[in-house]
Amino acid sequence: MGLKEEVRRRRTFAIISHPDAGKTTLTEKLLLFGGAIHVAGAVKSNKIKKTATSDFMEIERQRGISVATSVMGFEYGGVKINILDTPGHEDFAEDTYRTLTAVDSVIIVIDGAKGVETQTRKLMNVCRMRKTPVMVFVNKLDRPCRDPFDLLDEIETELQIAVRPLAFPVSSGPSFKGVYNIYDGSFSVFTSGDRQTASETIKLGLDSPELDEYVKPYGEKLRDDLVLVEGVYEPFDRERYLAGELAPVFFGSAINNFGVKELLETFIEIAPSPRQSTTQTRTVDPLEEKMTGFVFKIHANMDPNHRDRLAFLKICSGVFERNKNYLHVRSGKQMKFSSPNAFMAEKKSVVDFAYPGDIVGLHDTGNFKIGDTFTEGEQLKFTGIPSFSPELFRYIENADPQKFKQLAKGIDQLMDEGVAQLFTSRLNGRKIIGTVGALQFEVIQYRLEHEYNALCRYEPIQIYKACWIESDNAAQLEDFMKRKHTNMAVDKHGRNVYLADTSYALQLAQEKFPDIRFYFTSEF
Repeated sequence: MGLKEEVRRRRTFAIISHPDAGKTTLTEKLLLFGGAIHVAGAVKSNKIKKTATSDFMEIERQRGISVATSVMGFEYGGVKINILDTPGHEDFAEDTYRTLTAVDSVIIVIDGAKGVETQTRKLMNVCRMRKTPVMVFVNKLDRPCRDPFDLLDEIETELQIAVRPLAFPVSSGPSFKGVYNIYDGSFSVFTSGDRQTASETIKLGLDSPELDEYVKPYGEKLRDDLVLVEGVYEPFDRERYLAGELAPVFFGSAINNFGVKELLETFIEIAPSPRQSTTQTRTVDPLEEKMTGFVFKIHANMDPNHRDRLAFLKICSGVFERNKNYLHVRSGKQMKFSSPNAFMAEKKSVVDFAYPGDIVGLHDTGNFKIGDTFTEGEQLKFTGIPSFSPELFRYIENADPQKFKQLAKGIDQLMDEGVAQLFTSRLNGRKIIGTVGALQFEVIQYRLEHEYNALCRYEPIQIYKACWIESDNAAQLEDFMKRKHTNMAVDKHGRNVYLADTSYALQLAQEKFPDIRFYFTSEF
């Protein structure tokens, strides 16, 4: 197969939602239908001993939440699918935002009882900014849910996007009968059978006499609802979906494997193959001959036995080949990779070739950072991979003097993942950790202890905001740093950071020093 055919048959997407909407469960069931796994795990279940494939970190298994994005690839119906399961918890939103730079479309999971929640709105704003095509899966229909039309109205209003149902449910909770697939004109009967393996659903046409038997006493209501759907919503327009203006909506119950196959089959038909990527100088087309790609995530200790670090490289154009030299643009060095990996969460296999849309794991000894670009010689820098200014700060101290080296190495590697940021105070040399969410501190402490055998403790510090500073006026910059020397720090890359203790102090600094630029994301 040529490059064009390989690009056309790829679908790279992220699954996003508020915590507990069923995102990881849906990922698990997509893998099941794709034949990538034979028995689905559960996120939290006493009966099912297998944990979810995408929640492979120990802390994820214990808490029943995702704390890091995991990548899984499989083939289905001649199409190569790359799924990125993202954390839903807002404390890990930064990982999710960066992941959205590496995908071509998104599936948003919404809990049918709770509707649209806070985190879903925030993530939708990121999709809207990037004009990413969005598909909605209303989950948990096996439990009592809100009226489908109310949900559709709420999705339209809250997410500020036109919707078009491509499926419609018959009731919910104990009386849930099934879902009518408007896209292919068939009714799937709900049977709450085996949750862990893929079973076939019974499909019936709208005119089938058996249908009334199955959906009793909702037959008439289903037909009226479908007439209403056709009357209220405009026909599905794929061009509007691809432009990020229209969201097709599906209904189902991921835990019962219901509605997942229909979602998957429609998805591979209408979702976009790899799209163009933006760099500072030009737009990169996936069909270009030469390889380009960027690192959007770094994960330390994918395998705790080997202490390995992996950089996740999204291929944007051309063909990535094993053992071929590529230019690491930031350092100007040529590098080749003898064992690039394809992913199935923490399971890895070596790949010889990767195409646009694929995610490749590169073994990293500390050379890479998030946002790094690889090319065949061209000087490019991909844009839109932010690192946000932290909102919570703590001093980090060594709790076991004999483990000084382990702690230093652990902090160094975990900070490279971009989950938190490390600042060193210019006043006293103490290390300060900044995060966007309180749960990050627990995760760092847990991972330092269990992955690096290092103990740490935190001490409070009063900081309102960290901002990076830059100026063309050297005298003013020097004056500022002298006056604010108690609030100055350097980040991991040696850049000057001003740690403002109050919003008033920050405002005053911006007014008094007009030639200094204050940045609140580290992408400048």
